[in-house]
Amino acid sequence: MHQPATEARPSIYYTYEVFKPWLASAHPPQTRHKVAIAGSGPAGMVTALELARHGVPSVVLTSELQFSQGSRAICFTRRSMEILQQVGVADRVTANGLPWRFGNSFYRGQRVFRMEAPHDPDDRFFPIINLQQQYLEEYLYDACKANPLIDFRWGNKVSAVTQKDGHAEVQVDTPEGSYLLESDWLVAADGGRSGIRSAMNLPMEGASYEGFFVIADIRIDLPFPTERRAYFDPDWNPGNTILMHREPNGIWRVDYQLPPGETPEEALRPESLKARIDAQLAMIGHAGTPWEMDWSSVYSARTLTLPDFVHGSVIFTGDAAHLLPIFGVRGANTAFQDAQSLGWHLAYVVQTWASPALLRNHSQERVGAAREIIEEAGKSTRFMAPPSRGFRLLRDAVLSLSLTQDFVRPLYHWRTSRPHEYTHSMLNSPGDDNALFKAGPGHGAPPQNVRLGANEFLLDHLGGGFDLLYFTDKALPAPIQQVIEHARAQGLPLKVTAVGASHVVAGAQQHLPDTDGKLRRRYGVPAHGAAYLLRPDQHICARWLTLDATRLQAALAQVLSTTLTPALTH
Repeated sequence: MHQPATEARPSIYYTYEVFKPWLASAHPPQTRHKVAIAGSGPAGMVTALELARHGVPSVVLTSELQFSQGSRAICFTRRSMEILQQVGVADRVTANGLPWRFGNSFYRGQRVFRMEAPHDPDDRFFPIINLQQQYLEEYLYDACKANPLIDFRWGNKVSAVTQKDGHAEVQVDTPEGSYLLESDWLVAADGGRSGIRSAMNLPMEGASYEGFFVIADIRIDLPFPTERRAYFDPDWNPGNTILMHREPNGIWRVDYQLPPGETPEEALRPESLKARIDAQLAMIGHAGTPWEMDWSSVYSARTLTLPDFVHGSVIFTGDAAHLLPIFGVRGANTAFQDAQSLGWHLAYVVQTWASPALLRNHSQERVGAAREIIEEAGKSTRFMAPPSRGFRLLRDAVLSLSLTQDFVRPLYHWRTSRPHEYTHSMLNSPGDDNALFKAGPGHGAPPQNVRLGANEFLLDHLGGGFDLLYFTDKALPAPIQQVIEHARAQGLPLKVTAVGASHVVAGAQQHLPDTDGKLRRRYGVPAHGAAYLLRPDQHICARWLTLDATRLQAALAQVLSTTLTPALTH
């Protein structure tokens, strides 16, 4: 019988609420569900909210009765904020987080590199914003609780999964005993130590790096701005690296590598934590400044992924699907992109708008993203924590040269997490004009935001289904309107936006003026016009310099692995 902790977790800045467990005895008999989600971290809740946006109900199962302990993920990228805007929590993150765009690397008391993340007036969100994970989970949970399509079950632990023909049988343990839940699909979002992945005996590909790192959150008053600070080879921790981040509520994260041979248990002893944090504060000129410990943990750097995220009726996402080092803010930010992708792919299959083959595309795209991140993160990890004598010699040479030579300093760059471009996606239209564009986001790329007013941006008007951006101020041709109407009749959400129109355009659901031509320039649209088709995750799947009904129909069919056959009028 599962007995989750009922005592509120300790924190000097966050008040934990202990929720009541969901008990089967207090609810009607179970019927088969469309989707069950094991895990209530960011990946699980964003998946549930994305499914709900597309009309698909889900059950979220979480073994705990409260949000995760400690700050955990704290750095959220611009693309993550765009995803969080879609599920309705970006405003709360913006209101309470700390935005930043600069990172500093120090060696022997000298700043040897300053990273500047791009940011311009067309960006609604800063490149990165810092906020402790408990707050993000709270905001996501509030959104889930308010959504009638999401059944959230605290204190429900998945103990076994059996796959039957076309569905999964999930054994769920609760404080009053077990019950059986049947679901067409089970999303395994149960974290890096995924019990579902272990029970299914699924091997991961990649590498684990030797050595451990301590994360310590302390309350302290330091006069530094909200910028990442990295210290290489300090006297108090020779050969190793220390990172510092400002968090809301007067909290600072200190992240440091342990010397070889030291165990996690030794590293987390109070006297060890105090000695190292005091040494770091002394090195940055704040010896004796009072501080208070909130939370500490130990982790090791790993670059691992499942080679396939879809296994029958079970789909893995987030840390259950891959394990990535924190360097470059890749963990939660990758999970958001996983969840956004999975949400629409799975919803379209559940709604029968597409065949189950669509899920193969989700797996291929997100496994490809994980492998790309692993390649980049591996470079960062090998620089931050050299795994061999050769790598250490190379890193030490860079450190030494950087004191006097500008050309080596960019090697300090931590290769920040960025949205993956699905350049080779099977959903990209093979018969469009992608190769003929001279600018703008191409096949598989995420969208480019554009400021339309004081507090109005292009992405504010997109999302929820497919978006056709039609650069015109004239009525859409009748054959194109026929394709659109037929697709909608089959249930497909498809919204048409007339870009560059200052008035209502026949066949378009909305119009966006472009008086200064900024939208045209950002999307590489010539004077005679063009069109873009965006997927529900806003990535580009087709773009045309000249669009007709046949080409639009082909692009939609390419995405949905089915045939849309309206009677075309010529």
